[in-house]
Amino acid sequence: MANDRTASLTGDPSAALSPSEILLEARELRKSYRRGGGVFSNSAKGPRFTAVDGVTLAVKGGETFAVVGESGCGKTTLARMLLRLIEPDSGSLRFEGRDLLRLSGSALRAERRQMQMVFQDPFASLDPRMRVGEIVGEPLAIHHAELRQTEKQERTAAILERVGLGADALKRYPHEFSGGQRQRIGIARALILRPKLVVADEPVSALDVSVGAQVLLLLKELQTEFGLTYLFISHSLPVVAQVATRIAVMRAGRFVEVGLADQVLQEPKDAYTRELLGAVPALPCRWSGS
Repeated sequence: MANDRTASLTGDPSAALSPSEILLEARELRKSYRRGGGVFSNSAKGPRFTAVDGVTLAVKGGETFAVVGESGCGKTTLARMLLRLIEPDSGSLRFEGRDLLRLSGSALRAERRQMQMVFQDPFASLDPRMRVGEIVGEPLAIHHAELRQTEKQERTAAILERVGLGADALKRYPHEFSGGQRQRIGIARALILRPKLVVADEPVSALDVSVGAQVLLLLKELQTEFGLTYLFISHSLPVVAQVATRIAVMRAGRFVEVGLADQVLQEPKDAYTRELLGAVPALPCRWSGS
C-alpha cells in the first residue's frame, strides 16, 4: 500500500518506494510571486505568477534525482524550497520522515547540516574577501563550534585535497582559481559537514564542456565514496543523461513526466519531453552506478 501511495505521489510507477527508503519527500509544493513586485514596491496587490505549481516528489537515499527543464520553469525555486531557503505557499515537506516546515531555530539548523547546496555560479557563490580555507571551513564554525581550530583546519584541508585542490589552497582567494577549481571549492564547502543530501543547482552550466565533465565525474565519485543523495537541477538533457537515476521533466512549474532515466531518455511519454530530446543531436552514454 505504501509503495502504491508513493508511486501515485511521484507520478512514477518505477518509484514505488517504501517509507524507509525515502530521504526527501514533498507533496503539492506551491510558490507564487507578485508579477512586477520587488523590494521597493509598496503595492500589496497585482497579478501573480506561479513559479512552482503543485510539485510532488520522493527521493530515495543514494540516488540522483534530476529535475530538468528550460530556464524559468521553476527548477531553482523548487530547489530552494526543498532546503527551506525560501518558504512554500502551501504543501508539505519531509526529510527522513520529519516535517521540515514545522521546524525552526536549532532544530532546523540541525536538519540543515544534513542538506547542503552546490550553487550554479562558482564566481558569485564564493565571497571574494574570504580565503578559501575560511569559505570551506565556515560550515564547521557554524555547526561545530566545539571543534578545536586545528581540527577544523585538518578537516578543511582534507576535503580540499579530496576534491582535487592541495593544502596550499587554504590561504588563497577565490579569484586566484579557475572556474572549475572554484566549483570544486563550492563542492568542498557543501561536503565538509558530510551531509546526506546535496542539491546541485546547475553545477556545470557556467563551465566549459570539458571542465564540466570533470566536475560531473568528481560528483559521481564523491557520491559513491560518501553515500550521498543528489537532487540535480539542470536545463541540459546531455548533462542529466550522464548522472541521473531518475528524471523529472519540469515545465511551467509542474512535473510533466517522471521516470527512470533510461525510460525518460529513450521512451518519453510526454510531448514536451520528446520536444526537449528532439533538440539534442545525441545523448552521451550514461555512467554506470546507482
